[in-house]
Amino acid sequence: QVQLVESGGALVQAGGSLRLSCRASGRTFSTSSMAWFRQSPGKERDFVAVISAGSGSTYYADSVKGRFTISRDNTQNMVYLQMKTLKPEDTAVYYCAGSRRVGNPTSQGDFHSWGQGTQVTVSS
Repeated sequence: QVQLVESGGALVQAGGSLRLSCRASGRTFSTSSMAWFRQSPGKERDFVAVISAGSGSTYYADSVKGRFTISRDNTQNMVYLQMKTLKPEDTAVYYCAGSRRVGNPTSQGDFHSWGQGTQVTVSS
């Protein structure tokens, strides 16, 4: 089991940058794929980015590709999401999640651990 706590959410202007952090606890962190999801009011929770446990390979949703970067530091049990060129449509609660699936899972059902979420608001 891995416990996750997100931080770093804030109110920012469109075009700005923000870095989200996820602190993990538990022995399985280094062998878990880690991802970020987001959910806007009245909408479904959507996949954003994932990073694999072994090679550190990454995969991104088309909506954030080229703007967001996911990374991890296994020595510190940390996962990050660097967000650049933020748009109003990026406004959402962002969730950190962990999975023991092979590869880079992107479905909510593949993730066994979730954080409580952190609010990101991008103003026009």
